[in-house]
Amino acid sequence: MRIIIAGAGEVGTHLAKLLSREDMDICLMDERQERLGDLDANYDMLTKVGSPTSIHDLKDIGVRNADLFIAVTPFETENITACMLANQLGAKKTLARVDNYEYIQPENKQLFEAMGLNHLIYPEVLAAHEIEAALKTNWMRYHLTLCDGVLEMCVMKVRAGAPMVGKQFLSGFFNHGLYRVVAIKRGQDTIIPRGQDEIMAGDMVYAVCTHDNMEVLREHGGKQKRDIRNIIFYGGTRIAQKAVQNLPDGLNIKILEADRDLCYRLSEKVNKALIINIDGSDMEALKDEGIQDADAFVAVTEHSEANIFGCLAAKRFGVKKTIADVENIDYIPMAEGLDIGSVLNKKTITASYIYQMLLDASVLNVRNLTNADAEIVEFMAEEGSRITRHKIRDLSLPIDANIGAIVRAGEGILVNGETQVIPGDQVVVFCKNKAIRQLERFFQ
Repeated sequence: MRIIIAGAGEVGTHLAKLLSREDMDICLMDERQERLGDLDANYDMLTKVGSPTSIHDLKDIGVRNADLFIAVTPFETENITACMLANQLGAKKTLARVDNYEYIQPENKQLFEAMGLNHLIYPEVLAAHEIEAALKTNWMRYHLTLCDGVLEMCVMKVRAGAPMVGKQFLSGFFNHGLYRVVAIKRGQDTIIPRGQDEIMAGDMVYAVCTHDNMEVLREHGGKQKRDIRNIIFYGGTRIAQKAVQNLPDGLNIKILEADRDLCYRLSEKVNKALIINIDGSDMEALKDEGIQDADAFVAVTEHSEANIFGCLAAKRFGVKKTIADVENIDYIPMAEGLDIGSVLNKKTITASYIYQMLLDASVLNVRNLTNADAEIVEFMAEEGSRITRHKIRDLSLPIDANIGAIVRAGEGILVNGETQVIPGDQVVVFCKNKAIRQLERFFQ
């Protein structure tokens, strides 16, 4: 598959790096050479200096032979124009990053397809959905609904003194069949647990379970569930606007924004929140606005540093649930280490969404877990596929992969070594990034 990515910003670059691991012909183009750097020397991709809206440059890069043309520059009109040109010049499929919510409405899909745009993606909307999920399951760091809601992927930081602390996997403690721990993040290391491994206080635990057993997992991790009623958003960005619109009615929501003109615009657009013209980094102003009574603090300014420190300040005031938009990917490990709560990055969310579109048909869903350098993948077991030939213990799965559960006839089933996958099963697998292609061979 030949893929051309226009725009070597963080979305385009991250996506190109993800795809460079695959058996694909990747070309990354940008108008500025400094953005491309030496990517072609360090990754299996071609880089090209050129404008995505130049017919000459698109022809020169071979767009007529492209299976997919992806435009993810910071400019919506440039992305749309580039995709229209690429379509007319022979690209089989196109995808554009947009900033207009109206464009991604289902009723407009046919209109854009007629213009040569097959897919549209709005990163801020994806990030807003992440915030909504994080507030709903506030005792977790991350939460993913899998297999159309049959299974849940829960990521939590284990408290000292929790029932699972100090328990080895061979001890029998985890043989209850209520949840399955598929990975542990300890410091910068992601561990696929084996019999001798044990849970330590402060570990980030990745577990799969059914919805009915989430409470058991929470109790075993020593976590408390809290009602979220009072929410403060720091920054009146598009992410904040979309998140507030998605949240249920009846909540007490404030948006703190230092830009007075933006506050006026927000007051016309957002009717679920009280808009307050203050600098959210001002400690005295935060106290005046009742930060000490807030159940959640969501920092989504345009500046990663401000969001990180805003969440740290909120923690000092006793806010239990904090969420930070950390757009500088290099800052994410630091943010995790500072224990600021949930961390989101719309660039990696977007790249993961696009990446999912390009995987084999056996892959039903995939979510990139940036904080763990891993993915949670849903596969479909086909008739005659390798995964169905033996019990799980005898499959010789990649060492960096762990099957968590299957869905059979609509029922979620946690697996163990004795489980045998049958055709038609949906299989949920946690795997480090480089293992996904090895896993695909088991489902062919």
